[in-house]
Amino acid sequence: MEQRVIETLKILTESDKEACDLVKVSENEPVRGSGKRLFIESYGCQMNFSDSEIVASVMREAGFTTTSTEQDADLIFLNTCAIRDNAEQKVRNRLQHLNALKKKKPGMLIGVLGCMAERLKAKFLEEEKMVDIVTGPDAYRDLPRLVEEAETGQKGVNVFLSREETYADISPIRLNSNGITAFISIMRGCDNMCSFCVVPYTRGRERSRDPFSIVQEARDLFANGYREVTLLGQNVDSYKWTAPAGAESTLAAPVTFAQLLEKVALVSPDLRVRFSTSHPKDITDEVLYTMKKYDNICKYIHLPAQSGNSRVLQLMNRTYDRPWYLQKIDRIRAILGEDCGISHDMIAGFCTETEAEHQDTLSLMEYARYDYGYMFAYSERPGTPAAKKLVDDVPEAVKKRRLQEIIALQQKLSLERNQRAVGRVHKVLVESTSKRSDDDLQGRNDQNKVVVFPRENFQKGQYVHVLVTECTAATLIGKAVELEAVS
Repeated sequence: MEQRVIETLKILTESDKEACDLVKVSENEPVRGSGKRLFIESYGCQMNFSDSEIVASVMREAGFTTTSTEQDADLIFLNTCAIRDNAEQKVRNRLQHLNALKKKKPGMLIGVLGCMAERLKAKFLEEEKMVDIVTGPDAYRDLPRLVEEAETGQKGVNVFLSREETYADISPIRLNSNGITAFISIMRGCDNMCSFCVVPYTRGRERSRDPFSIVQEARDLFANGYREVTLLGQNVDSYKWTAPAGAESTLAAPVTFAQLLEKVALVSPDLRVRFSTSHPKDITDEVLYTMKKYDNICKYIHLPAQSGNSRVLQLMNRTYDRPWYLQKIDRIRAILGEDCGISHDMIAGFCTETEAEHQDTLSLMEYARYDYGYMFAYSERPGTPAAKKLVDDVPEAVKKRRLQEIIALQQKLSLERNQRAVGRVHKVLVESTSKRSDDDLQGRNDQNKVVVFPRENFQKGQYVHVLVTECTAATLIGKAVELEAVS
């Protein structure tokens, strides 16, 4: 297979808030080609940030180089999230600001990409007059044509959802700043149809990318200095690739997620492998035993629960109940041990949720002993089964109070879980300088916990053994040690 060149491009973080409130923007790179500048602002989940890397690559081929300031841009893309209403409102507020800029720079084009674009389609052009291009997650190859169309004064729209598109042949321009960690998208779409979720409607049906291009991308990244990859999908455990009809017999065997995980782990023992997200109904013992077999597969699982009550889970169409979920927690602990990191998603105040059912969520959290979580009050999304069939009847004040109780409990659990790490030595992959001090470095351990320690002579990309001496609910703090010196 032809060796592909991995280019690096920094990204700036504007705010470190909840997962779906993150905003990341492209940084300056040297002007080349036509001299046209592209500004990309990405909202939401890791899949969106990964998609922005694909967009940057597509537009690079069309002659655009990126900038970190919208004032310098000829073309602005907002890659949007639609999972909650406030994520969409943030985009609309941002467009109002950009409209003022566009009036001063009439030749500037503005495009809205991603899930919000897919949800609203051409209607978005009617609601937001300053927008020139609307493109869904499966139509990024068409962006150069849509830009050319918009340059003539026409509006460009492509919200076609594909059953085949995986962008497997596009080498992403890496938008993470540290040059150490990278995302690899292994599948797109979702077939789960949770009643509260817009993803199946904004990202389409599940389709898995071929394993050969995934492994090659991991090899290329490792050869270019990257030391950690995260395999991404809406539900990675449902990954299953089957060769197209007529393929050579040696390539025809189906590949499951556990098998793909092993293939990537075998790229190098010095390449850490993570993955996200897992669906409780699909994660198998085979995956857990593969994680156990390879030291470089991180012992951390993001396992969204959404609720701790079986009736609410049924209304959510999660396809499992409370006992099933707890059994999955038990299997993780039995196979990977008590130290395996587990995180969650949890929704407070879903339709008809009672106080007793909310207490079931809190008790499930206590049982699972989560390391951290992503916690939200329920936000009804237009077009979802919940919006069509259920009544959003939990008062906002009750939702907020329940959410605060979930957050408070998780902070307590996070502190307790982090306290288990004190007095132990952890293998840390250095990712960057600490946010609080240039004298310290920070990285993550096997369980995805942030570890901060004195810089000394260590560099980004190194593995350092750190003795953790103290902690907060969010961070482990320690000092580098010689492993041999610790009994």
